[in-house]
Amino acid sequence: MTFQDIFKSSFLENITSVSILDMAIALILSFGIGMFIFLVYKKTYQGVMYSSSFGTTLIALTMITTVVILAVISNVVLSLGMVGALSIVRFRTAIKEPLDIAFLFWAIAVGIVLAAGMIPLAVIGSVIIGTMLLIFVNKKSHCNPYILVLSCQDSEAEKRAEDYLLQEVRKCMVKSKTAQKGMIELNMEIRMKNDNTDFINILSDMQGIHSAVLVSYNGEYMG
Repeated sequence: MTFQDIFKSSFLENITSVSILDMAIALILSFGIGMFIFLVYKKTYQGVMYSSSFGTTLIALTMITTVVILAVISNVVLSLGMVGALSIVRFRTAIKEPLDIAFLFWAIAVGIVLAAGMIPLAVIGSVIIGTMLLIFVNKKSHCNPYILVLSCQDSEAEKRAEDYLLQEVRKCMVKSKTAQKGMIELNMEIRMKNDNTDFINILSDMQGIHSAVLVSYNGEYMG
């Protein structure tokens, strides 16, 4: 192979397969929509510990997907090799929040659609999806559920506590009950009439009640 044959290779010919302008427009748009996805994720996050790295990942994932799809649509042979290369990749990071999966697919879908040149679909679709998430995820329940962990001395104390709760809360339901010698532990789902939690103090001072713990939860209790 001569020196001139090197510069006539198909490898160097692929340099101009995607124009600089197309790359710049696609990456700028993917960054902008990725930032929008990140802001929606930040506004709708309801987990225990917020991870800023996951939000940054959404921006990067949108741009990376755009780059990959731009390369794939410019070369049919490359698209087949890309499928084989990505099929051997294994991701081990656990997704703790189910809603995070939706954001990951959203970022990937936007990258694919932008690289395919469907800019209106990517922009309008992202606005609609983001608005829907902001409305439904941030929708506050009129009556937030709580879990009450109650430790009683005997069945009589348990009965007094239940009678008192029925008067102070809107709804009271036993989720689990553990009985041991000298102690009965109840896990109860309650829905309060208002934000006043003074009834817990009164409940803990009742005769035969060892402790009363009130915990807020998101309604996905598995009992």
